[in-house]
Amino acid sequence: MKELNLGHSDFKDIIQNNNYFVDKSLLIEEVLTAQKAVILLPRPRRFGKTLNLSMLRYFFDKSESENKKLFEDLKIWQTEDDVKQHCGKYPVIYLTFKDAKKDTWQSCLEFIVSEIVDLYSNHDYLLESNILKNHEKAIFQNILIKKASQTEFETSLKQLSKYLQRYHNEKVIVLIDEYDTPIQASHNKFYNDAISFMRSLLSGVLKDNSSLYKGVITGILRVSKESIFTGLNNISVYSILDNKFSDKFGFTEEEVKQITIDFKVDTKYSQIKKWYNGYKFGKTTNIYNPWSILNYVLAANEGFKTFWTNTSANELIKEQIVKKNAENIREEVLKLINGESIKRDLEANFVFPELSKNPDLLWTLFTYSGYLTIQNQISRKEYELTIPNYEIKTIFQDTIIDWLKVDIKLQKSLLQDAANYLITNKIAKFETGFKKIMGDTFSYYDTAKNHEYVYHSYILGLLAIIGDDYIIKSNGESGEGRYDIILIPHNKTKNGVVIEIKQIEKQKTKELDNNFTKRINENIKNALAQIDRNKYYKELIDNKIEQEKIIKIPIIFAGKEPYIIPIKTD
Repeated sequence: MKELNLGHSDFKDIIQNNNYFVDKSLLIEEVLTAQKAVILLPRPRRFGKTLNLSMLRYFFDKSESENKKLFEDLKIWQTEDDVKQHCGKYPVIYLTFKDAKKDTWQSCLEFIVSEIVDLYSNHDYLLESNILKNHEKAIFQNILIKKASQTEFETSLKQLSKYLQRYHNEKVIVLIDEYDTPIQASHNKFYNDAISFMRSLLSGVLKDNSSLYKGVITGILRVSKESIFTGLNNISVYSILDNKFSDKFGFTEEEVKQITIDFKVDTKYSQIKKWYNGYKFGKTTNIYNPWSILNYVLAANEGFKTFWTNTSANELIKEQIVKKNAENIREEVLKLINGESIKRDLEANFVFPELSKNPDLLWTLFTYSGYLTIQNQISRKEYELTIPNYEIKTIFQDTIIDWLKVDIKLQKSLLQDAANYLITNKIAKFETGFKKIMGDTFSYYDTAKNHEYVYHSYILGLLAIIGDDYIIKSNGESGEGRYDIILIPHNKTKNGVVIEIKQIEKQKTKELDNNFTKRINENIKNALAQIDRNKYYKELIDNKIEQEKIIKIPIIFAGKEPYIIPIKTD
């Protein structure tokens, strides 16, 4: 059996070493038949972008004629001769920015400059030819020793394409991998510097360049044309919303089934599908995350794990969820965790500075980054979105728990105990733990701005811990009204829970304790009566939960203090 070379994205090494390779070579034909010269292919990280671009590089590059042998056993070699004739025909400019995750503009620029220097070094044979003029040789040599000006580095790709066409008498293929990594890294740090440099670098080589034959760019987001590809009219963008190229990134269901056969994985396929399936790119459904699939099959006996974590992209997502004013976002995330869908507009272009002004852009970021997937297109811009699989669900759950634990200093054990007391009907202990949780929470937040929906949001955050065992829904219709929160157990022998949340005025300065107690107890009584009167528990009964297993919980907030059990009076 062929071995996997996981984490290695050099196509030539994989083929020559006879490593396992999922054949995506028909991508080459789609690139050649695309109408416009420049193609932008945004896809989530770890979906095979770098390997695919490496494959394109070795197919087109004329510097090594023996590369044709790499493709003879692949699908592309079964196509027509007018496709295969492009193999080994063109000079290639290849750059990858996938490791340009830097904290400062200076270090980011140094990384980009080093990549350009390496690229020029690969073509330093041009200095030995007579095709370069003296001033061109001088700039070329300055680039090699990193003495060129920033402007000269910004125009370096365009100039190199002209030199290569002049030398080879053939137009150039330009391949740019993960073009938006420096831009994502620059968010809230050095965005303007990164945008300015990348705009000059890329638009120079791609716009009105008579030396260009084809350009292929990969990344995660479609950064606004106004920000990067200013005035670039020869570009086609094929995102996860489009049909073209829809099966060329990520593994299809057929490919995953073959992988499980080849690696003799005896796990039930339905479990693999639950964990790593769920993406929809254009017309292609059941797309799997390749990184997760390959990591899993290498050690299937160790069980399912979350492999798709610990990157800067995750940090950007978490940053948006944990903001103090992100209550509505967290509530929507809880709906998604519970298997519900949400309807949101997706923007074709993404401009990072607008994220702070327009929080709804977060859903575009979630979707293009692979944290959400599309179920249906509702209108021109509106889509129905869901979490694609269990692996991504765990990332959202952990993010909510980390937010509670790190930012609000709540111990996970306290959260787990309180949630367990709730679902096992130990309400007195639940109230004690819940008071502690809410006290810690709202010592962190400005309680003057807290309203009922804010309390609602934090209770949902708490309940994220038990999301695997329960369907947790909020503001749904049941009986004759809308409940606040309902917990529906997957195991029908367990308790179901209905929660009604009320906010009342905290104890007034001159209010007697007895009067305040009476006011609390009356509101608890009224909340319980509201649950019964409006039959908020009907959805639990419809889900085969017996009446005696339905727990009815009123939560009355007087200021930031929660009350669940009536206060005893003398």
